[in-house]
Amino acid sequence: MQFRTNRSRHADTVCLSVAHPRGYGLKAYIVNVLIVAGLLSLFMNGVRAAENRTILALGDSLTAGYGLPQPDAFPVKLQAALAEAGQAVTVVNGGVSGDTSAGGRSRLNWLLAGTIDAVILELGANDGLRGLDPGQTRANLDWIMATLQKRDIPVLITGMVAPPNLGEDYGAEFNSIYPDLARKYGALLDPFYLQGVAADPTLNQADGIHPNALGVAVIVKRMVPKVQQLLKTIK
Repeated sequence: MQFRTNRSRHADTVCLSVAHPRGYGLKAYIVNVLIVAGLLSLFMNGVRAAENRTILALGDSLTAGYGLPQPDAFPVKLQAALAEAGQAVTVVNGGVSGDTSAGGRSRLNWLLAGTIDAVILELGANDGLRGLDPGQTRANLDWIMATLQKRDIPVLITGMVAPPNLGEDYGAEFNSIYPDLARKYGALLDPFYLQGVAADPTLNQADGIHPNALGVAVIVKRMVPKVQQLLKTIK
């Protein structure tokens, strides 16, 4: 009975060879086959578990890491937290400061030119700050979600809350976008990206809007379980 694994830069090759050794009866031979099959199954599951996945974090300044050294940006910290949890994941920083949902929509196709296994969608904060039409924000995010669904790319959509000075009607229409789209596309939802961070001066930069390094750490800690769920949905 032989169980051999060849590794190269490009692939893992498993070679399985079971001979019917002399002096062994049929039952012993069958047992050997079953043992090797079990070992092969364990090995292949290990290969799949170790496979590096790529997540695109598509967002605005909250994703890009505005005002922070890049090592403190959300994608970098998230990748490190997942690595600590034993998961080989590359998190691509697709954040652009000042970007709206329309900007994210215009960038999506070229961001998907490489291999992307899943997407964290964090857009809409600047739409709300500028008082843009929530109907247009919904349409842009809906288009992004539909495009990703057509490509079989699972999504974790992160919600945003409209500024209270825009009124209750605007807030109700804007805030409902994220749970509605999550239900429509069967996507994972993080209800509010800045949960536990917004309005806390110790977790935000001087502008009171963008998280500091401590704030990013809070967001990452809360998001890791959701991202782990996202990884499980990759086909």
